[in-house]
Amino acid sequence: MNSNLNGAQPIAPEQGGDAADELAYRLRQQQLTARFGLFALKTHDIDALLQEAARTCAEGLHSEFCKVMEFLPAENEFVVRAGVGWKPGVVGAARTGADLDSPAGFALRTGQPVISNHLAEETRFRTPKLLADHGVKRAINVIVQGDGGGPFGVLEVDSPTEGRFTDHDLAFMQGFANLLGVAIERQQAEEELRANKALLQQALDDQDVLNREISHRVKNSLQLVAGLLNMQGRASGNDDLRRALADAEARVHTIAQVHDRLWRYNEMRSVNLAEFLGELCAKLRGSAPHFTLGCHIDSVIVPTDLAVPLGLLVNELVTNAFKYAYPETSGEVRVELTSDSPERLRLEVSDAGVGLPADFNLAQSRSLGMRLVASLTRQLGGQLEWQDARPGTRFVLELSAQDNGLTAS
Repeated sequence: MNSNLNGAQPIAPEQGGDAADELAYRLRQQQLTARFGLFALKTHDIDALLQEAARTCAEGLHSEFCKVMEFLPAENEFVVRAGVGWKPGVVGAARTGADLDSPAGFALRTGQPVISNHLAEETRFRTPKLLADHGVKRAINVIVQGDGGGPFGVLEVDSPTEGRFTDHDLAFMQGFANLLGVAIERQQAEEELRANKALLQQALDDQDVLNREISHRVKNSLQLVAGLLNMQGRASGNDDLRRALADAEARVHTIAQVHDRLWRYNEMRSVNLAEFLGELCAKLRGSAPHFTLGCHIDSVIVPTDLAVPLGLLVNELVTNAFKYAYPETSGEVRVELTSDSPERLRLEVSDAGVGLPADFNLAQSRSLGMRLVASLTRQLGGQLEWQDARPGTRFVLELSAQDNGLTAS
């Protein structure tokens, strides 16, 4: 008996045969069922699953033919999805009726297994042409159905030899078909999940393309606005208005540059601040060659919705330092962004200039630049304070990862 379990296949016992042979035969069927169950857990290919089911079931009943037939409700037919022993062209193409007058149709419609040990003398059902063409003399049909959905179809074992399928064979077949039904349901659920993931990914990809296009168009529109402001400034004879328009033009240019980077680098969802603010500092450095601009930015990944106002804030603070920190000469401005823990972000913009007035109050300032700084701080949800750097001024902004979704890379 041990040799049988380790590879030798016991012959199907005759009716009333030796009990030891019967036991070995049934143990072999249980071994095949367990092995198929392990295969079903590992495979993600439904065609391979069905083909292995047909092969294993035929082996378990020592039959030449076995097939898995999928029910097609719209056509009221079965299609042979997998099988062993059949002539070329049967598997994947052959169809049979699914009405109550066929053994497989009866099993599907009633949920009851069907044993036909003498097809030539069968009066309950017609013999399907496919079976007659292959000389099948006896057949056993069981429904394949999982736990939740409708029936997948029918599992059928056919034999061209005389003999009998027994209730024990039926028990093996039905247990095997139940296992197959659950495995098919799992495969279908996984395929649906993969399809939904693919659709979701396609939607996200389409959204990225749309966002890039929008960002590109916003950049172009802002450059047009900046050009109009420049034209108005050059045409104005009012020095104060000309300076105000120049400031507005610079701010619009900065926003356009931000959108240009988002479009070029496809940063629609997240931005590495070391790259993003580093590029912004390089542009600011080029716009004021008489000043020294030092930048130290930690590599931190943040959502794009956070990076944009943060970049505008840095631009405003640095530009403001260029204008007012050194009224009589040039000097150094520093930008530092650090993340000493995954939960915190700290931005510092400092200079060694003349410092702010003693009565300076950011919330009460009438300066457009300072009002913009206050607005951007609120948008970021951070805490901004100014400090006396002795000499100069230091603006410090603290941000919370919990509020803004920061990720230190």
